Amino acid sequence: MELRRPTLADKETIFDMLAEFEAENSAMDGGFITKDVDFVEWLEKLKQAELGLELPEGFVPYVQYVSFDQTGRALGFLSLRLRLNDFLLNKGGHIGYSIRPTERGKGYAKDQLRLGLQEVAAKNISKVLVTCSTDNQASQKTILACGGALEDVREGIERYWIEV
Repeated sequence: MELRRPTLADKETIFDMLAEFEAENSAMDGGFITKDVDFVEWLEKLKQAELGLELPEGFVPYVQYVSFDQTGRALGFLSLRLRLNDFLLNKGGHIGYSIRPTERGKGYAKDQLRLGLQEVAAKNISKVLVTCSTDNQASQKTILACGGALEDVREGIERYWIEV
């Protein structure tokens, strides 16, 4: 698996993945894109977001990643928030991620989160908050496999810290 910032060359496979999320009516955590977006504008907004420029209300600087298999097929999204605000501290965490529905249960989420933690280390963040819903056992297992330590549960959200 490769985790990297998306490029224009990834447009088709990312839109294919978006269609799958939509067809399954599935949450797309860590992916801030819709099917009707102008892809070039989206890529530019991601560059601005990483610099903390022109962020929507309530957002913090973040880096958008997409994971790909060895053939270049998009597998999932991972968003790395470079700092926490009150909402993220209580519910969202530093990292949001999801794997396309047809590829779940194959270990990709764990691989993607591990690669995301390597990116965290490169950003000099030493302790990362990752959250999930109390009823999301797959995400719980993924976070625990990547070294997550449960701090508490707030309004149905489990909050795990991972030392990087």
